[in-house]
Amino acid sequence: MAETRDVVELILQDHRRMEDLFRLMRSVEADRAAALQEFAGLLIAHAVAEEAKVYPALKRYKNIDDEEVEHGEHEHDEGNKALLDLLEVEEVGSEEWDSKLEELVEAVTHHADEEERTILNGARENVATERREELGAAFQEERDRQLEADCGSVDNVRRLVGS
Repeated sequence: MAETRDVVELILQDHRRMEDLFRLMRSVEADRAAALQEFAGLLIAHAVAEEAKVYPALKRYKNIDDEEVEHGEHEHDEGNKALLDLLEVEEVGSEEWDSKLEELVEAVTHHADEEERTILNGARENVATERREELGAAFQEERDRQLEADCGSVDNVRRLVGS
């Protein structure tokens, strides 16, 4: 994948990686537990970076709907809860695990689709390339900082969810 600093492209790259990880988590031939660990870190780091660095900046643009941005934050909370539910299942590949995985897939896929159609298209149309690159650098820095801090650990996800 080409190296980009555009925040829209960086977010889209994360969304595509999450889709790849969903496929691995569904595959009996893959290391499903490892895919879940990578997914957990990516989802939490991605959401925290969006909420800290991207969403507040996008709310300043009059052609980007603040309600969509706030709805995106709410959907992050739903995704985090679904992630925690899956992380807390004891047996990878069990019926319960598969069920919780599908709930997670549904929550995250719904959010990514909606975010791409509303917030990201709005950013593409209304935010100058240079500003999107500045936001991309801030997003990537925060995302990497979160990943280094093991943000996808079950204890951290519990803390975020508040359970």
